[in-house]
Amino acid sequence: MAAPHSHRTDDWWRDAVIYQVYPRSFADGDGDGTGDLAGVRARLPYLAELGVDAVWFTPWYLSPLVDGGYDVADYRTIDPAFGTLAEAEKLIAEARELGIRVIVDIVPNHISDQHAWFRAALAAGPGSPERELFHFRPGHGENGDIPPNTWPSQFSGPTWTRVEDGEWYLHLFTPEQPDLNWAHPAVRREHEDVLRFWFERGVAGVRIDSAALLAKDPALADFVEGVDPHPYIDQDELHDIYRSWRAIADEYGAVFVGEVWLPDSERFARYLRPDELHTAFNFNFLSCPWEADRLRRTIDDTLAEHAPVGAPATWVLCNHDVTRTVTRYGRADTGFDFATKAFGTPTDLALGTRRARAAALLTLALPGSVYVYQGEELGLPEAEVPLDRIEDPMHARSGGTDPGRDGCRVPLPWTAGAPWYGFGSDAGSEPWLPQPRDWDDYAVDRQQADEDSMLALYREALRLRGTVEGFGDGPLTWLPAAEGVLAFARGEGLKCLVNLSATPAGLPAHEELLLASGPLDTEGRLPADTAVWLRT
Repeated sequence: MAAPHSHRTDDWWRDAVIYQVYPRSFADGDGDGTGDLAGVRARLPYLAELGVDAVWFTPWYLSPLVDGGYDVADYRTIDPAFGTLAEAEKLIAEARELGIRVIVDIVPNHISDQHAWFRAALAAGPGSPERELFHFRPGHGENGDIPPNTWPSQFSGPTWTRVEDGEWYLHLFTPEQPDLNWAHPAVRREHEDVLRFWFERGVAGVRIDSAALLAKDPALADFVEGVDPHPYIDQDELHDIYRSWRAIADEYGAVFVGEVWLPDSERFARYLRPDELHTAFNFNFLSCPWEADRLRRTIDDTLAEHAPVGAPATWVLCNHDVTRTVTRYGRADTGFDFATKAFGTPTDLALGTRRARAAALLTLALPGSVYVYQGEELGLPEAEVPLDRIEDPMHARSGGTDPGRDGCRVPLPWTAGAPWYGFGSDAGSEPWLPQPRDWDDYAVDRQQADEDSMLALYREALRLRGTVEGFGDGPLTWLPAAEGVLAFARGEGLKCLVNLSATPAGLPAHEELLLASGPLDTEGRLPADTAVWLRT
């Protein structure tokens, strides 16, 4: 079964539904407790039946896994925990036969401290050409024991680590992830070669991690809050880098999606000019609370910032870094902010699930492309990982106050009642992160048999989105609606209504109710936290 939209080629990315796979937690093919490419290959029919256009894989490269694979030791090698390069090539080809394209993750800001380049830099010593590929500097103070500057980390903790010969090196993330010097031509050449390596193997696109961080102020000036320009975010030199990348992608008909967190919408749009990136993640929508006015403003702002450059918006409710939607929407604070994550936050899962179902229809009705993080289609809640099993470095580097991101990375449940919910083999090892003991109802096989399940809702929504004219890329027109209700038209005769108020809302005249996130009330009205698609 081919996925919807598989007949489109040139502009498929403008309204694609892209499924994010976190390989360690999707499916375990060899029973060792870690998800792998064999597991993904066996589950490709599931993704085809779901109806997605593409799959984005978080890093599957050789890695010590200090930061979930975002510490890459070799971009041209698959980590043995996941499989082999030959398996990756088979997966790309088999997915394409099912109408599913593959997007890989490139991490250009930094590499692993186990990468050959960094090991050579440590061995070569101060002043060597090998060290010029990174940001090595002497420290301040009489003994050079004060870090070169005061830049804040993207994670908690310091951004500089001192090596045995006294020099310091920069790492915006963990010490095991040294930042590359993008002013060096060899760094640019290497990444361009890596792009070609994967495009030659048939990948349809690349997700660019931390896309706005690569270029640094060469003076390494201290960071001062509120003073522009920022010394390492959104440097102008980035655009020349991405223009050269775009020329390579255009040779292969491949696309880019950038991870670009920027509050300035005008500067954000610069990355989406026709000769730079095709799309960028929309984090404002992801972190927006479940409030009608805030959501409408975020949607308007998103469409407005993309319009000048003609780029499609992207929409996402959750990813491998944030609290799962069902849990987030069941809390008093329904937004998301890394700074406010805490243990023990109370959640009403029934309320969160109802809202997540409505949010799915809202998101899939908006113009542009949509990203679905694995397990969202099952309505998985954030799992509570025991303290002694947490692996995410955000937890340790916060001194144990931040729960970290492992709660949204727990391996998927495939089969109710089976060992490890069918994530691996019956006789296999326990998964790398423990699964909650009450996940039977979330298992794929149980949801496939339930026409009212979250999985059934996603499948039908993706089927309609891929076959009914008017969804996907194109205009959106807001319609008059009661307070707390979002109502908009898409294409000819398509309407989406989402009730975020506390009281039922009447529906406009319509020919057909295409899909509802939950049942209407006895008077045919739209209950609170419910969404519908109508044909009028």
